[in-house]
Amino acid sequence: MHISWLGQTCVKLQTKNLDEDVVILVDPYRPAKGEFPRSFSPQIALFSHGREEAVTLSQDPFVLDTLGECEVKNVMTYSYPGVDGSLIFKINTEGLNVVMLGKINKKIENGLLEQIGSPDILILPVGGNNIYLDPSDAAMMVTTIEPRIVIPVGYQCDTEPQVLPVSQFIKEMGLKPTTTDKKVIIKKKDLPVEETQLIILEKNY
Repeated sequence: MHISWLGQTCVKLQTKNLDEDVVILVDPYRPAKGEFPRSFSPQIALFSHGREEAVTLSQDPFVLDTLGECEVKNVMTYSYPGVDGSLIFKINTEGLNVVMLGKINKKIENGLLEQIGSPDILILPVGGNNIYLDPSDAAMMVTTIEPRIVIPVGYQCDTEPQVLPVSQFIKEMGLKPTTTDKKVIIKKKDLPVEETQLIILEKNY
């Protein structure tokens, strides 16, 4: 699975279904400033807080923006109620279990944590400023959820200069990032066995 971060809580996952590339796009919302694609052509699009302010999606992708579950091109996706009407997504593909917390600024409740389980990969916003989780709350969520890999998003970049830099979250985690790059490739066989790994994605646009 290829994972890249495009700013805010927008993440692009690329997986395989037989010989076909399948692109899953999460939260492709148009920012008020900065560099961001004008359109995308994913096979699957997930929206954690409605479709207002979304960029153009071409080639008629499958869209999930409500509670429920679906299977498209061997990708199983579940959506759960998040905070203040937002959605949290769990994606199963290539034998990997990925949880996306979307745009939240409060810790989620224990009942939902039980539904999420302990994912292989947790992607969560860490920039605080009443827009996203504060770095300390985000670090506590990681400790509670116990993923094998954690990838922070929603931190300071050209489209959101007002939120905190990722260095604050790294400090709270007390972990040295194993990777810092614009794209990461994760395979089931490469998952860490014991300690949680921290991967930092640079904005890839």
